[in-house]
Amino acid sequence: MTEQLTHFIDGKRVPGTSGNFQDVFNPATGEAHTQVPLASSDEVKAAIASAQAAFPAWSGLAPAKRVAVLFKFRELLYAHADEISELVSKEHGKTLPDAKGELMRGIEVVEFACGIPSALKGEFSDSVATNVDTHSIRQPLGVVAGITPFNFPTMVPMWMFPVALAAGNTFILKPSERDPSSTLRLVELLHEAGLPKGVMNLINGGKEAVDELLSNPVVKAISFVGSTQVGEYIYSEGCKHGKRVQALCGAKNHMVVMPDADLDKAVDALMGAAYGSAGERCMAISVAVAVGDKTADALIEKLTPKIQALKVGPYTDAETEMGPVVTKESKDRIEGYIQSGVDQGAKLVVDGRGLNLQGYENGFFVGGTLFDDVTTDMDIYTDEIFGPVLAVVRTQEYETALQMVNDHEYGNGTAIFTQDGDAARDFTTRVQAGMVGVNVPIPVPVAYHSFGGWKRSLFGDHDIHGMEGVRFYTKLKAITTRWPSGIKDGAQFHFKAGKEDH
Repeated sequence: MTEQLTHFIDGKRVPGTSGNFQDVFNPATGEAHTQVPLASSDEVKAAIASAQAAFPAWSGLAPAKRVAVLFKFRELLYAHADEISELVSKEHGKTLPDAKGELMRGIEVVEFACGIPSALKGEFSDSVATNVDTHSIRQPLGVVAGITPFNFPTMVPMWMFPVALAAGNTFILKPSERDPSSTLRLVELLHEAGLPKGVMNLINGGKEAVDELLSNPVVKAISFVGSTQVGEYIYSEGCKHGKRVQALCGAKNHMVVMPDADLDKAVDALMGAAYGSAGERCMAISVAVAVGDKTADALIEKLTPKIQALKVGPYTDAETEMGPVVTKESKDRIEGYIQSGVDQGAKLVVDGRGLNLQGYENGFFVGGTLFDDVTTDMDIYTDEIFGPVLAVVRTQEYETALQMVNDHEYGNGTAIFTQDGDAARDFTTRVQAGMVGVNVPIPVPVAYHSFGGWKRSLFGDHDIHGMEGVRFYTKLKAITTRWPSGIKDGAQFHFKAGKEDH
């Protein structure tokens, strides 16, 4: 019998009872190594009830006592980093250094959350009128939930729950059913750190589980990271049920390469940004906009041999630079996009299809792929492929390159490589994207800043983690107080300006 994973409800592992399970694969071998239960609506309700019961005591703790658990959690994450990274690589396929790097970026948010007492400080105004003071406080929302994607099974959950918990909320996490083991381990370690039961619950599942989170009135807010199609649904349904929603969605990130750019650095940047984690990143660079044919020719010439030499293999091989994609369906979809690029007239410079690794013939491998002469009406330009495919678009003018970025429906991240400070400043000012890099290919902000895109890359008013995360998981309350002073003013039947003495 295949091993089965569990949910984590009310402080302990709980076997699935719905009778529905889904296989979890090792993408390098193509073999299922475990099964994950898909929660029923009743199982989700049990997790919600546990979180609701835990909220009064948890929110009533001093922030310093809440973050004491997170300090211990941080230490446990470092102690178990190799174990967690192995779980990520086994189910996602990314290399061990990439898996560990993901974990470290998640730990940065835990560290930010450990300092939340200073972020929860309100404002105070003395004597807004005679003997009247006003101050504000930030309070937790209640039970909140997070729905996270397969591509970062440890980092993205930690973009959410550390900040939410530190602010005094209780949390329900629904990870991707494609690679849930590492996420479940995070929740176990959080309880080893001393988290009270019910404060953090994990349920695995599909649409039935998601719909219960969206419709249940106890859940006050939903955080989501994933595809635009699903994100739009989460946002519209969540808002319809009166919830606060942040939905971070798809991307098509451009890197503009100017004629004066250091091409060797630009090429190295593109190799990591386009092919790292097999391109399965919402901040991956999938379009390189070369300004001038001379720039484009040199870029193609330098990229081609590096892509051809890219070491593709399983995470167990220490020399592997790029692992497989996550599922056979993903492999088939990516290869379909490569064929569409050929059919629509792009020049296929390096073809990543047909990769056959000895001993891993059933793995979900796609090699690094490079297109030249791509135009903005092609599917490989308009769509988020989410695979190791880089499209080079040629243009003769900087203004045209900038307009390409601004015209695209997505506005998650972008970058410019140049040695011209004026061009860089103009680009960062005028570009329509939420995260911008100057000679930095993947401009993911550090934990104490916030992550989020523009246009159809983000639905909702708040970015994730940093101070935007604190604002999302709290509500502001303004309190005006007056204490008896012996002065008798009589009843007031109209507003009076605060500057007036009464």
